Amino acid sequence: MSSQAAWRDYFEMCKPKVVALLLMTAVIGMFLATPGMVPLDILIFGTLGIGMAAGAAAVVNHVVDRRIDALMTRTDSRPIVQGKVAPHQAIIFAATLSTISMVMLYYLVNPLTAWLTLFGLVGYAFVYTIYLKRATPQNIVIGGISGAIPPLLGWTAVTGLNGELPAHALLLVLIIYTWTPPHFWALAIHRRDDYAKAEIPMLPVTHGIEFTKTLILLYTVLLVITTTLPWLVGMSGLIYLIGSLVLGLMFLRMSIILKFKDVEKQAIKTFGFSITYLMVLFLVMLVDHYFKY
Repeated sequence: MSSQAAWRDYFEMCKPKVVALLLMTAVIGMFLATPGMVPLDILIFGTLGIGMAAGAAAVVNHVVDRRIDALMTRTDSRPIVQGKVAPHQAIIFAATLSTISMVMLYYLVNPLTAWLTLFGLVGYAFVYTIYLKRATPQNIVIGGISGAIPPLLGWTAVTGLNGELPAHALLLVLIIYTWTPPHFWALAIHRRDDYAKAEIPMLPVTHGIEFTKTLILLYTVLLVITTTLPWLVGMSGLIYLIGSLVLGLMFLRMSIILKFKDVEKQAIKTFGFSITYLMVLFLVMLVDHYFKY
């Protein structure tokens, strides 16, 4: 193992693209929690703290999954697999990130956000990565709550001093929780052979590709229904409703094509669209929040 790892290797272990998407939903959660501007200190320290915790969880994932990462084409160039970073170095890095994150959130934001962030970190880095991922094909469903809580963290960063979990923020969690299975299973179909080689019981490996396509379609239908809830409870207005329905129908079309038509690389196209879908959905929600009618 090399002891001369570059900063880029540590940065890569934090899964910056994934963390960026999580932070976007967290920051939007902050803005949705207030009718005006988010306090600057909360915006800065909340974003940094949540981002560091997410990065720490990703680093632990790199350490725990280093054996299977070496077997999979998608992950065989990761820093630990390539010997650029030793596992103990990665653990020290993750521990440092998580400690700074918890201290920052607890003292500079609020304790509730710190504890919820710790829950998400432990849920992803340990419960999902170490146990669920290898235990059941429903791993992504059961463990999906960890990846769904960033908007709740952003919300409580603004309002958490009252110690309550706001119902509207939980709706945001529900949306991402429902989005996660069709999002991830599309990637799992594309990488089915890799998961099979690594003996990871992802749904396409244990139940077949066609069954997984069916569940993707059903979860997408459920997602379209779920995304109407903010409008139904009065949290969002017509801008959001129209935007969510248009985006939902686009996602549904991708899932129908995946299920019923033999289109080359449709699974990875669906996966790519699902990321765009979530980003645009939350941006539409943000626009609606300030121009609601």
